[in-house]
Amino acid sequence: MTRTATTMDNVAMDSTRTLYINGEWLAPANPRTVPVVNPATGHAIRQLAVGSREDVDKAVAAARRAFVPWSDTPVADRVEILNRMYRLVLDRKELLAQTIMSEMGAPISFARASHVPFAAEHLRVASEIAAGYPFLKVDAHTAITREPIGVCALITPWNWPLYQITAKVGPALAAGCTVILKPSELSPLNAEIFTQIAHDAGVPAGVFNLVQGSGPEVGEALAAHEQVDMISITGSNRAGALVAKAAADSVKRVTLELGGKSPNVLLPDADFGRVVALGVMAAFRNAGQSCSAPTRMIVPRDRLADVERMACATVESMVVGDPGSAQTTLGPIANEAQFHRVRAMIDVGIAQGARLICGGPGFPPGLSHGYFVRPTIFSDVTADMRIAQEEIFGPVLSLMAYDTVDEAIAIANDTKYGLGAHVQSENLMHARAVASRIRSGQVHINHPAWDAHAPFGGYKRSGNGREYGIHGFEEYLETKAILGYA
Repeated sequence: MTRTATTMDNVAMDSTRTLYINGEWLAPANPRTVPVVNPATGHAIRQLAVGSREDVDKAVAAARRAFVPWSDTPVADRVEILNRMYRLVLDRKELLAQTIMSEMGAPISFARASHVPFAAEHLRVASEIAAGYPFLKVDAHTAITREPIGVCALITPWNWPLYQITAKVGPALAAGCTVILKPSELSPLNAEIFTQIAHDAGVPAGVFNLVQGSGPEVGEALAAHEQVDMISITGSNRAGALVAKAAADSVKRVTLELGGKSPNVLLPDADFGRVVALGVMAAFRNAGQSCSAPTRMIVPRDRLADVERMACATVESMVVGDPGSAQTTLGPIANEAQFHRVRAMIDVGIAQGARLICGGPGFPPGLSHGYFVRPTIFSDVTADMRIAQEEIFGPVLSLMAYDTVDEAIAIANDTKYGLGAHVQSENLMHARAVASRIRSGQVHINHPAWDAHAPFGGYKRSGNGREYGIHGFEEYLETKAILGYA
C-alpha cells in the first residue's frame, strides 16, 4: 500500500503586497480579493487583492516610459542586475520553497531541490547568454542588429510558478525589454517575493511590474493592449487560444507554451529494471502537474506484464501526504478545480474500459481532506480513450502496448500535442533514430539530466515559440537589417 504522511503544517502568509508598478507597491484601483488556498488542507491562507484593467493601463504606461532608457542600458549593467537577482533568489531559497509548498502543495523536499534552484538557473543562464550575445553582426555591406522587442506581458501558470516566472522575466530583462508579469492567482505569493527580489536587486522603476489578477480580466487586458509589443503565456490550450485571439488585432508577437500528452517509448532493448521506475516518477513528478509529464508509457506487448508489476511497485513506494514532511514524495493537487478534474478523469478511464492496476478513485489511505488523489496507473489503454488523448494534469499514467517499433512511434505521435517525449533504449543509435521520428519540441533519451539551455516548446497544439537558453532569449528580440552599413 502507498504510504501516507498525515500531519499538515501550514506557512502563515500575512503579506499585504499586491501590485508593483513603476517601482512601488500599490493597492489595486478597484480593490477585490480572492482566496489563496493551501491545497493540503483546503483552507485559505491569504486573501489576495487583485487588479483590473485600470491597473494594467498603469503598468503598461510605466513599462512604456521605462523601455527606451532600459534598452539603452549597457548590456553589462543589465547582466549585473540579473546576477544580483540570481544571488538573491538563492539567498531567499527557503522562504521561496516554503511559500511554494504552502500555496500549491509541492513537497518541501521537491520545492527545495527543483522548484527554486531551477528557477534561479534561468536567471543565471539569461545573464550568461546576454553577456556574450552578438547583438550586431556585419556581413559585407549589411549589418544585422538584434534589438529588444519592447514592452512584454508575461502570463505564468500555477503548476511551476517561480520556475516559469524566471524563464520569461530573465531573458526579457536581459534582452532589454520591460515587462508586466501576471502570475496565476492560484499560486501568486512566490511572485510577490520575486518582485521584492527584483526591487532589491536594483531593477529600475517601470522595468519590471507585477499585476495580480485573473486571466479573463488582467490577462485579456494585457493581450489586447495596444502598447504591449509581445505577450508570452504558459497555460492551457483554452487560455492560449483566448490570448492569441485577443492579441490579434494589435498584431503583437505571441509565444505560447501550452499543453502536452507526452509519450515515453520503451524500446525492446531498454533496461526495464531502471527505466520503468524512472518513467513513473517522471510522470508523477510535481503530482503529475507538468505539461511535459510523460503520462503515456508505450511498451512492448510481450513485456507489458513485467512493466505493470514494476510500475505498481514504484507507486507502492511513494509517500502521499503532508507536503511539509521530508518523507513525502507526492503532495496534493494544487487547487480544487484541478482536483475534481483529475478525479473525474480517473472515473472516465474506468468507464471507457481501461484496466485499473493501482490507485483509483477516492482519497489515498489515511487522508480525508485536502486535494489529495491516489497515484493511479491504467493498463490496456488504447488511443481512442480520453485518458490517452486528454491532458489530465495529475498522477495518472496510461500503459499502452505495441507490437512493432513503427507502431510505437505511431502511438507516440497520435495526439494533438507535441511538447515533450521520452525514448528508452540501450542502443543509443536506435534511440536517436526513434527520437527523430517523434513530433515534439523535446525528446529525452534514457532520462538525462535537466538542461537549462535546451529550448523548450511545442509542435502542433502545444504552442509556438521557444523558451530557455539562447532560443528563448531570442524570442524577445527583433531583427533589423541596415544596408550600406560598411
